[in-house]
Amino acid sequence: MPHSPSIMTTPSLRERLLNKRILLCIVTGFSSGLPLFVLISLLSAWLREGGVDLKAIGLLALVQFPYIWKFVWAPLCDRYGLGLGRRRTWMLFSQVALIATIPLFGWLSPLTDMAQITGLAILVALFSATQDIAIDAYRRELLKDEEMGLGNVVHVNAYKIAGLIPGSLSLILADHLSWPWVYGITALFMAPGLLMTLMVKEPPASVQAPGTLRQAIIEPFHEFINRKGWGSALYVLAFIFFYKLGDSMATSLATPFYLDMGYSKTEIGMIAKNAGLWPNVIGGILGGIWMIRLGMNRALWVFGVLQAVVILGFAWLATAGHTLPGLASVIAAEAFGVGLGTSAFVAFTATTTHPAYTATQFALFTSLAATPRTLANSLTGFLVEGGDIQLGGSTLFHIDALGWERFYHLCFAAALPGMLLLFKVAPWSRSTR
Repeated sequence: MPHSPSIMTTPSLRERLLNKRILLCIVTGFSSGLPLFVLISLLSAWLREGGVDLKAIGLLALVQFPYIWKFVWAPLCDRYGLGLGRRRTWMLFSQVALIATIPLFGWLSPLTDMAQITGLAILVALFSATQDIAIDAYRRELLKDEEMGLGNVVHVNAYKIAGLIPGSLSLILADHLSWPWVYGITALFMAPGLLMTLMVKEPPASVQAPGTLRQAIIEPFHEFINRKGWGSALYVLAFIFFYKLGDSMATSLATPFYLDMGYSKTEIGMIAKNAGLWPNVIGGILGGIWMIRLGMNRALWVFGVLQAVVILGFAWLATAGHTLPGLASVIAAEAFGVGLGTSAFVAFTATTTHPAYTATQFALFTSLAATPRTLANSLTGFLVEGGDIQLGGSTLFHIDALGWERFYHLCFAAALPGMLLLFKVAPWSRSTR
């Protein structure tokens, strides 16, 4: 008796939520997010407490350049792999390297060892970016097409939750332990990702890997341009660059902002960070459901508006004085709104790649998304405090101090270009998925 294919192949909601592929996205997101938040949250708090000024902390964002340039060596990840396979080989290498290098920060001094700290931060960013290349490609090949939205929502939320370790637990530990212990304990949270890499199997490739290194370098760009056309391709690349610009700038100096507002490290760890945990999880779950109901395009619109509006909460907090309920409310709103926007954005980025060149194309797109975080964020300290931008001892230009409130108004304005590009990239009337 013939069976209906739709009945045979349609998974239940429980199977969609609890299958092994979706659960693995929790580990990939956590492992991917932890080292970045070490550089963004823990490092900035450590330097600020050590007496380093905001302008120097802001400029340290430039050490994240490997996140911008990772598409340069991504073809190596598409082309080569040792016994563990193309994806797991690079995941294992980068995870071992991160566990070895993150603890070294604790043995340096912010006031006397800035050159060594900068070099070490670049090294950590390099290993972290390499892990992202491999994990993004692994996740793209692991998930089925119908799981792409939910899987990326899970990954993104685990990525954000990883920020609670350097941004919350590590700060609390810093009030009771020495910094070598703090950085050493923080690095151990890379262990789940390492164990996952050793235990899972390489996902079966749906297409053949590039035959040569030259093909791995050239074909990903050639395929993307041919598939989209020059005009549409440029709009997509511009959208990827601008969509997260506003909230990226707003959160780049979040920990120094809280410290300047008079909050202690323990208050930041217990309230500011944890207040964002459940709203972030709830936002991720609702984001996955809403993406199914709204479609990808409309989700980008709705979530993009929310992630822009919540930035204004920081501007209010700058004038509200020391208020723990206000701090918790602002952080919760940011986690919810930005979590929604990130979920839709990552799902959009994943579906824009071609299976044959997943690592390189995904690295190119995420590199563009990381560019504002690295370039614009390096100037955030100057925007808040003012100062001269110098090169070789000569002043290039002067930036007047905005202060915290006007700075966050500027961040809100920076979120608008990405929204305008949705008219070309994801029109509301052309809903997908």
